[in-house]
Formats: sequence, structure tokens, C-alpha cells
Amino acid sequence: MAAAGNPLSSATTSTEQPATATGTVTKPLDFSADSVPKRIVLSPDQRSYCLEALTAFKEKRCHSPGKIDSEFSVLQKNRLKASEMKSRCSVALDSTNISKNRYTDVLPFDNSRVVLDPCKDYRPSARGYINASFVSISERVSRFIATQGPLPHTFEDFWEMIIQNRCPVIVMLTRLVDNYKVFNCLDNQTVKCGDYFQAEDGPRTFGNICVVTKCIKTSDTSLILRNLEVNYIESEEPPSHVLHIQYPEWPDHGVPEDTLAVREILNRTHDVPLSLGPIVVHCSAGIGRTGTYCTIHNTIQRILGGDMSALDIVNTVAIFRSQRIGMVQTMDQYLFCYDAIIDELEHLISDDNGEKTP
Repeated sequence: MAAAGNPLSSATTSTEQPATATGTVTKPLDFSADSVPKRIVLSPDQRSYCLEALTAFKEKRCHSPGKIDSEFSVLQKNRLKASEMKSRCSVALDSTNISKNRYTDVLPFDNSRVVLDPCKDYRPSARGYINASFVSISERVSRFIATQGPLPHTFEDFWEMIIQNRCPVIVMLTRLVDNYKVFNCLDNQTVKCGDYFQAEDGPRTFGNICVVTKCIKTSDTSLILRNLEVNYIESEEPPSHVLHIQYPEWPDHGVPEDTLAVREILNRTHDVPLSLGPIVVHCSAGIGRTGTYCTIHNTIQRILGGDMSALDIVNTVAIFRSQRIGMVQTMDQYLFCYDAIIDELEHLISDDNGEKTP
């Protein structure tokens, strides 16, 4: 395994580029094992946006925590009812597709679900179904596909989605298996995600799709980074390069002990051109940890672009929930959105010597 990479707080390069809302760059993305996050250099306007946002978020987080509690309470009161889910998730509930859902109560809406090309899908399928949803707010910032941890019989569907949508990055916010204590004090295991990516030797094949692991490295914040090549087995086209970022230390239904690793993911995906397709984000169900990361990423990008409506986090989560059920599941995850955003804004406006601006 390659040497560990640098954490977000010390990530610098000699080719610093001004920050952009869209993350567009002139050079191709560097998926090599030696790549480190580039330092984001703010323009004067962007520094002003970040200062304004930081002041607002810290005021609410430190002095008005009740407002944040009220925001999440409103979100929970407006949760989708079971009867509404049934009418809005008809394809997911098709008898052919029910077994493709990891959880019976986490289903994609008909109007925002990812639809696989049926011409390339020879498996039993109803209308190109996969438990995945398009999630976005603005065309000027990253788009996401929020999805569940793949099941063994949906591995090929997952990689089909990656190829068809030209997805450059997969953000995996879960372990494959979670260990937990049961009442008889024995350890038990719960499978949270199928192993759709690991390879000990050579390529892995999923139906007519081949996935090759080119390199693996681990960062100082416990991220596992994989450079993957994905292609149809008999295709003469060059393979798609996919950066797979796994954060195995984020606990299910909980939050990390600090924000460093989550912010490193954000920094490593900052330069992903929008033209390459949406960023795939998944945990186990594809709503809690997934929704939390999407909210943090989206908010920072919109602030950098001068969209100060991003300060309304409750509205951002409400929009995401209108596109995929239950995004950001718990109060702790909602608070973590504020904490990670505040920490990243402080980092962005920090002086060159690393001291935070008052």
C-alpha cells in the first residue's frame, strides 16, 4: 500500500488555483496514488462570502442552538407518510424490483430515480430500476447520485449506472460489515454494503463489466482511496477512470469524532468538472450519512459561488428530501452539517500560517 496522504489541513501544492463554484479546471483530474488535495485559494469576493457565512453559522450554532433544534423538528414533522411513499415509488415497489432494495422503507421516487438504459440491461428488470436518486439544487455546483450500498445481485446494476452516467467519483461512507454488541455480550455482525469494488489480484468482472483496481492508498484521516478503471468487457473504448473514496470510520446513524476526513473528501472532489457527470455518494441506506455529506458539499460550493441562500440549511435538506426520502436522518447528523461547514469555512479563510481568522 502506498504511503499515507496529507490531511486536508496541510494540503498544498505549487500549482494553486483560484476556487470556483463549479470546480472546473483546465487540466484533467489527477487520480494517481501520489495526488494530494490542492489548496483552495479564495478570490476577494469568495473570502467575503465565506466570512459572511461563517459569522451567520457560528452565531446560530454557538448562541441560538434552539433554532437548529427547531429546524430539524420541522423537517421531521414534514416526513413523507407511508401512503405517500407508496404512490411516489411505484417502480421501486414493482414485484420485479422489490428484491433490489436493501431496506423496504428507503425507496427512490419515480420522478428523481436513476434509470438504467434498458438496451444494455439484459438482467430481469422493470424499467431500468436501481435504488438510486439524482440529487441536486443548482446546475452551477456538483450534482449527486445518492444510492444504497449495493447488494450482491445489484453489483452489475451499480457499475452500469457508473458507466452510463459518466460518474468520476464514488464516495462510500460505510464499512462493508458493522460489528455491534448484543445482549448476551457476544459480537454480532451486520452487513451494511456488498463488496462491489475490492480486488486482491487482477480485475473483477460483474456480468459484462470489468473493474480494475490500479492503485490503493490511505490518507492520514483514514480515508481509503482507490483508482479504478471500469469498462464493458468487449468494449474497444478506453475505460472510465473512477476515484473511489471510502470513509469506513463514519458510524451508522452517528457522526465522526471530528470533521477532518469529511472535509478532505470535499477537498479531493473540489476540482471535479461538472461535465464528467454526478458524484455518487452512498452509505448503507443512502440517506443518513449520504444526505449529510451532500448537504456539506453543496453548501460550501454554493457559498464559494456567492449563492447566500446556502445559509438556509433546513431548506437545502428539505429539497434533498424531496428528491430522496429521509436525507440526513438524525439530529446529530444535522448538527454535524453545521460543524463541518463552520470548520471548512474557517479553514478556507485562515491565514497562510494556518492560524484561524478571528
